[in-house]
Amino acid sequence: MAEGRDIEIVVAADAESAARIVAERLAEAARAGGHVVLTGGTTPKRAYELTPELEQDWSRVELWWGDERCVPPDDDNSNYGMAKKALLDNVDVAPRAVHRIKGELGKEEAAADYDRELDEARLDLLLLGIGPDGHIASLFPNAPTLRQRGRVLPAEAGLEPFVDRVTLSLPTLRGASEILFVVAGEEKADAVRRAFVEPPSPDTPASLVRAASGRTTVILDRAAAAKLEG
Repeated sequence: MAEGRDIEIVVAADAESAARIVAERLAEAARAGGHVVLTGGTTPKRAYELTPELEQDWSRVELWWGDERCVPPDDDNSNYGMAKKALLDNVDVAPRAVHRIKGELGKEEAAADYDRELDEARLDLLLLGIGPDGHIASLFPNAPTLRQRGRVLPAEAGLEPFVDRVTLSLPTLRGASEILFVVAGEEKADAVRRAFVEPPSPDTPASLVRAASGRTTVILDRAAAAKLEG
């Protein structure tokens, strides 16, 4: 473990180990209850697959998503669809509530709908991945959405698949009590360095997200952590 500017960095041996650490934290959250925000991505998907081995009762939890593509929930590109197959379909006791972003409504209507649903919910645990370009959720480098302060925002794609998006804003992400980044792979090493070593910059949206009054933890595999020093 190492301390960043205002973060704790945990380096796991490999992507599988990183996913298991995240699965353990999700199982803890399920037992504690509250509002948990999920993310897309390969390593989070593996964490979701591992979590039912650790905890089958999700009745204390309300689930949310940090962003979504404007596709139907059964589309292969749906973050909700991925989490449903990897996690929700494999637990005995379902969450108290599942708040998916209805991307099929289109980005403007889906964002407004999700904002109403979010209302005054206090987000307890927020998972985030990082793209090779340093983006988080659907907040892309130097995008206008980085300057917007609404809770939920319509957004355009910054990379494939090039479909419209809906995303939580920077202030909403920062408002979570605990932020847990999970990143694996050599192709993410540059972005990890920019996000957690170099000064904050809109060139790297991940560098702009820290829990405003809580805990920020970064789970990396060795490949993603390769450029943290030197």
